[in-house]
Amino acid sequence: MDFKQLQNRALEIRRKYSDLEKMKYGKEWTREQIVQGFVGDVGDLVKLIMAKDGVREVEDVDEKLAHELADCLYSILVIANKYGVDIEEEFLKTMNELEERISTR
Repeated sequence: MDFKQLQNRALEIRRKYSDLEKMKYGKEWTREQIVQGFVGDVGDLVKLIMAKDGVREVEDVDEKLAHELADCLYSILVIANKYGVDIEEEFLKTMNELEERISTR
């Protein structure tokens, strides 16, 4: 699956969540609420990293870590779309900038 397919899949799932939110709460999450959900995912990711580093105990940590990384990627793809950022283009641009910075040191 290429990058655009990943992003399209994330947006497809976001639309389904939007429908569910409208049904349950009468409205969909705002962009801010989506970002707040991402912050929760990052917090969960930190706890799993701590477990991988031996300072927390979590069963099935490898499986949960993989899941949480995927959750975070989903959130990034959705947030980028919500704010009109071409995340693929910006990622490549940023990687080129980092590579250039590293090369000049």
